[in-house]
Amino acid sequence: MFEVKAIVTFSAAHYLKKYKGKCESLHGHNWRVEAKVSSKKLDYRGMVIDFKDLKSLLREITSELDHKLLNDIPYFSKQNTTSELIARYIFRELSAKLRKFLGAKKSKTVRLEEIAVWEQDNSCAVYRDTDDCR
Repeated sequence: MFEVKAIVTFSAAHYLKKYKGKCESLHGHNWRVEAKVSSKKLDYRGMVIDFKDLKSLLREITSELDHKLLNDIPYFSKQNTTSELIARYIFRELSAKLRKFLGAKKSKTVRLEEIAVWEQDNSCAVYRDTDDCR
């Protein structure tokens, strides 16, 4: 099994609902997002996917979050803006973009394994969903 990982960053503000503590107030983070993709086979270049392409797809998603109040994004209107739910959102968006980008044949061999969302250097949440991967 081969795995590749791409990392992008974005800055955004949020506040947590139903939370008692500092994080219930508006605050921001410089978020780091790690996407891990795997395949049993390499393409004709010897790659799972070009890092440039993976980062580009990931940036398409994070650019919609960059310098925004995450609580104002429609997806989060009825959900909290926790790192866990942000990771799930990015996973689902990237999974769909990968399927479209790779096409039917290649998307059967390349799998989005996980998204990790870091809100600090020492705190991250990871989302994996085998049903959404292929």
